[in-house]
Amino acid sequence: MYDPIEKASVLIEALPYMRKFFGKTFVIKYGGSAMTDPQRKKGVILDIILLKYIGINPILVHGGGPQLTEMLKRLGKKANFVNGLRVTDRETMEVAEMVLAGKVNKDIVALINQNGGKAVGISGKDGQTIMAKQADGNLGLVGEVTEIDTKLLKLLSNEGYIPVISSIGVGEDGETYNINADYVAGQVAAALQAEKLIILTDVRGVWLDKNDPDSFLPVLNRARAQELIEQNIIDGGMIPKVNACLQALDGGVASAHLLDGRPPHSLLLEIFTDGGVGTMITK
Repeated sequence: MYDPIEKASVLIEALPYMRKFFGKTFVIKYGGSAMTDPQRKKGVILDIILLKYIGINPILVHGGGPQLTEMLKRLGKKANFVNGLRVTDRETMEVAEMVLAGKVNKDIVALINQNGGKAVGISGKDGQTIMAKQADGNLGLVGEVTEIDTKLLKLLSNEGYIPVISSIGVGEDGETYNINADYVAGQVAAALQAEKLIILTDVRGVWLDKNDPDSFLPVLNRARAQELIEQNIIDGGMIPKVNACLQALDGGVASAHLLDGRPPHSLLLEIFTDGGVGTMITK
């Protein structure tokens, strides 16, 4: 256990960051095991509520891949992926909207509200917040963001609410699209000119060699990140996460972070300590 002096030292270390980030917007992509394990889920939610109370404006964008895959399995449908993106036929799209905009979104909202925060859940259809088009015919109804309307998000945030966004978009013709939540988070962060994009996942961040603990990269610039993708060092499901970070940086976001959401309070440690715990990507 920490003694009182150690606790005070932690607070003093955090103070400059609290001052720096007061009134700033953080877009947090919430996913991975931190969104499925009840204890971890509550820990992340408490961290996000704390951010709101100290004057930071958190905006959540959530995934729900495991929950969607489980529901599809129960319905007898197999999940197929190409480069980390889910192939989405019309039936899968209907299930995705039900699971993501329905159950997953409202579970997160309820947990925030139960623990002292105020949250409102929306999908990209609400207020036409996320406009989209078909990304690739081979992927079906997988969408690509064409525009983010920030009015509803700013309204909710300014009124003291934490917006919780499911990654469902809508086309000009009213078609519904399933969009990778990492990409949505990156685009939302850019549209809001957020201070940070933070992507919570099940790995600590970026490694040069996954079998070598000394190869972890706590800081990465944009050019080096692009090189690692081209060299297939960053691969699989990490590609959309890192690309979302690069999109956010190109759109004016100050920094992007990839971190493991499973350890207790990893979000706070990344934001409010000198060393951090994940990979920070900068321009």
